[in-house]
Amino acid sequence: MTWTVRPYAAQDCVGCWQVFFDAVQGGTQDHYDQAQRDAWCASAPEPTPANCARLSDATTFVAHVGSTVVGFMSMEADGHLDMAFVAPAYMRRGVAAALYDNVLQSARKMHLCQMTTEASHLARKFLARQGWREIEAETVMRDGVPLERFRMDLKLEPTE
Repeated sequence: MTWTVRPYAAQDCVGCWQVFFDAVQGGTQDHYDQAQRDAWCASAPEPTPANCARLSDATTFVAHVGSTVVGFMSMEADGHLDMAFVAPAYMRRGVAAALYDNVLQSARKMHLCQMTTEASHLARKFLARQGWREIEAETVMRDGVPLERFRMDLKLEPTE
């Protein structure tokens, strides 16, 4: 099926958090064991006002098929790439690249000089292909379970 990308809208909240859960549980199996995936996200987060605001307060783009969200990516005002998730059935179909192109274009329009993130193993590979630099690996603890992630950044050239 054909997917399209558009800015986040309030009705996307539930779908985004479902994609987040599906991507963590089904898309990262080659990089994180079940205990790690459960510590990261054991069930789909509720669409609470705080969770919806996390997406609406950021620059967030959503990939969708009809009304079904199949991926999303969000960037905070300071250029921090906060979330980047694609439903497993839509991975390796260009969804992440299309979302990333929209976020990157927004960062440039905002005249940001740099973008930063803490990337999972899976996101690390994708971002490295986009020219991001790995700064260092770090381990965070979630519910007593260690999760490895990677601090990364991307220097942005000034635009005219």
